[in-house]
Amino acid sequence: MARFRPHARVLVLPSIVLIGAVGAATYGALVLEELWQRLAVAGAGLLAIVLLWMLPLVRWLGTHYVVTTRRIALRGGLAVRLRQELLHSRGYDVSVRQSGLQRMFRSGDVLINTGLERPVIMRDVPRADLVQDALSELMEASTSSIATVRRTTAAQPVLRRSREGR
Repeated sequence: MARFRPHARVLVLPSIVLIGAVGAATYGALVLEELWQRLAVAGAGLLAIVLLWMLPLVRWLGTHYVVTTRRIALRGGLAVRLRQELLHSRGYDVSVRQSGLQRMFRSGDVLINTGLERPVIMRDVPRADLVQDALSELMEASTSSIATVRRTTAAQPVLRRSREGR
């Protein structure tokens, strides 16, 4: 079983905002003379910390990806919790999408195409290529009859197109 979260790189900017908000609030509280001004600066700093640092941190901590030998479980959300489970035996396609910044940090978005209208996305996964390889191997190792039927039906249109193209 493997458990992981999105890459921690997403917390860099909120941490910089935290340092700036604490510094600005401290400076304002020391420089300003009126009590109401000091309270206003402290309140604005606290609001900035909660909105720009605490919320991204809680969101990052609340997002989990769990891969077992039987299924993939994705959990996330702040106000509304979402839990998705994908069985390896159902069969799916796995691909990785990486931006330039994600390539530098060896992370990426893992797209799992289950045959529904849109793929399930594991966003900003560390070592995305390794996750893609592991998911592909787990899906291929699944010996369910459902997976076999899905693989053959997915391959038939490709075979028909290649025969017609000759």
